[in-house]
Amino acid sequence: MAVPPKSTLEGSSQSPAKPTVAISSHYPAGGAQGAPRPGPVGDDHQPALADLLGDCVHCGFCLPTCPTYVLWGEEMDSPRGRIVLMAESLQEDGDVLLSNELVGHLDNCLGCMACVTSCPSGVKYDQLIARARPQVERHFRRPGYERLFRWAIFATFPRPGRLRAMAPFAALAGRLGLDRAAQRLPLPPRVRAMIALAPEVPFRAAVRRLRETTPAQGESRGTVALLQGCVQRVFFGDVNEATLAVLSAEGYEVHAPRAPRCCGSLMMHSGYEDEARVLAKQTIDAFEGHERVVVNAAGCGSGMKEYRHLLDDEPEWAQRAADFSDKVIDVHELLAEHEPRAPRRPLEMKVVYHDACHLAHAQGVRSQPRELLRAIPELELLEPEEAEICCGSAGIYNLLKPEAAGELGRRKEGHLRATGAEAIAAANPGCSLQIAACAPEGEAPLPVYHPMELLAMSIEGRPPDANGRG
Repeated sequence: MAVPPKSTLEGSSQSPAKPTVAISSHYPAGGAQGAPRPGPVGDDHQPALADLLGDCVHCGFCLPTCPTYVLWGEEMDSPRGRIVLMAESLQEDGDVLLSNELVGHLDNCLGCMACVTSCPSGVKYDQLIARARPQVERHFRRPGYERLFRWAIFATFPRPGRLRAMAPFAALAGRLGLDRAAQRLPLPPRVRAMIALAPEVPFRAAVRRLRETTPAQGESRGTVALLQGCVQRVFFGDVNEATLAVLSAEGYEVHAPRAPRCCGSLMMHSGYEDEARVLAKQTIDAFEGHERVVVNAAGCGSGMKEYRHLLDDEPEWAQRAADFSDKVIDVHELLAEHEPRAPRRPLEMKVVYHDACHLAHAQGVRSQPRELLRAIPELELLEPEEAEICCGSAGIYNLLKPEAAGELGRRKEGHLRATGAEAIAAANPGCSLQIAACAPEGEAPLPVYHPMELLAMSIEGRPPDANGRG
């Protein structure tokens, strides 16, 4: 694998000069002070795509959309800065030199893909970060406490059974006010963040099982399969119920199998590629017999559409993965394909729409949720400032980088609240938890609803319920 031409990286008379490499003061908090192995490291398994690094002309259009650059104004915590570091890490023979600096700046990236949307040169930063992070996790030895914390996250969140066991304790802590009290105790930031983000879900709701087959109402528009998800099925079961109700009312028969337990997107977007591959294959096996696979969580949909890249180097899976990714469709995309069939009844509310990054930037789904919400009579849809900037959730980012995530979350919540909205619409569970947790002290959080919940209320003619996170 060759390093991109020096002239491409350093610019020319038609493009700005390469940014100066400066070490960010923000990376150590993420636990990047690990132990890279002496000398070149890396492997040939899904290596960094050297030919894509040269596409960046360092124009700077990505800077105002990058959350970490907006926060800190540091070049190496911008997409083009990270691309420079990736390029400098590549050796002529294809080996990769992993340093604390490179890993730290990669860890700082939220993976929101706003830079992909804003880039006029079509730089595939999404593929670059997706290839770089697994190399880090395979060859960079993080400190022991960092490895333990990450293990605990992935041993819990992608496993619905374990989440259900935690639900009553989270609900009790919320009722006793322990979540608020914990924020005033001298606890590690990550512990405080985990407590603040824990949702108050009644035990009965957490253990409720979704029916596996829901018949279509009226003339059938076809049969689809719905991913239940891991966090989604336990902490946001009402969203899955609302999704079934809306799809059924619009003429779809819906199959919602209990397997797989998780689609692997959390691991995939964090660089834990081996674990993600296992879950991706289980997901393909579970849904392969269905023509369309519907997803109502932005991060899951984004990950499942990326299976084609995740498994493209396994001959026995590459074509199956590509075919499967073609079947995956976000629920807003599906519903926007046809004129609404079920009558919408008035829902008198001022609602501000929040763009989940893995829906807007990674999947390009922006107009469809807005069109569906605007079709609800008497619902006033509002738009916030800085809609393209991430809320700080970003998979497990708000657990690994709570200070940066908290600052982004408060910034986002402030913009949403400033619209004068009575509620927020967001199509990703992580965003809903993050925004609700970042309400100003002493202020009641604005309720956060999934658009499917608002559509179900309108179709069924019932007022806003208490299911919104807030």
